[in-house]
Amino acid sequence: MSEDGFHVHGAHEHEVEHHAQSGDKLSSQVAIFTAILASLGAIVSYQGGATQNESMLLKNEAVLRKADASDQWNFYESKSSKEHLMEIASELAPVQKQAFYKEQLLRYENDKKDIKLKAETFEAESRKADGESERLLRPHHKLAQAMTLIQIAISLASITVLTRKKWLFVAAVVAATGGVVLWGI
Repeated sequence: MSEDGFHVHGAHEHEVEHHAQSGDKLSSQVAIFTAILASLGAIVSYQGGATQNESMLLKNEAVLRKADASDQWNFYESKSSKEHLMEIASELAPVQKQAFYKEQLLRYENDKKDIKLKAETFEAESRKADGESERLLRPHHKLAQAMTLIQIAISLASITVLTRKKWLFVAAVVAATGGVVLWGI
């Protein structure tokens, strides 16, 4: 109310107040329905965000393991280059030094086996994390669609109060049902 005792309502406020005061059953049903949908929407939204975040963490893990594998493969190539140099050195070196170079060749060969195993392990870990990320992201799309239908239902319910069109409330229930079904799948 203003200082002069006048109070100006918007059209929406007037309708809501009028129907709430008159004990309008439809308005009460829509209000309860909307409150329930808002609560469900909050849960669906949280689940969607949580699955997306977990999926992104696993995707990051996959990228890190892929980088580790790449580092190991580079290390493997470095050992291979040194091994080739030792082969050349053993052929060109005097006989008394050839044993040293052959020993180095064996060491590089063994090093490469260990490095290759690490690289392959990192690649397997990367594939596993990537697959898990994709698996977790699949429900996110359904959760986003469910949330969209729930939001549409809330909007339709709000319009129902303003227009007093019961068919809009039926459409809101249908949209909400679709959202809940998608959420449950």
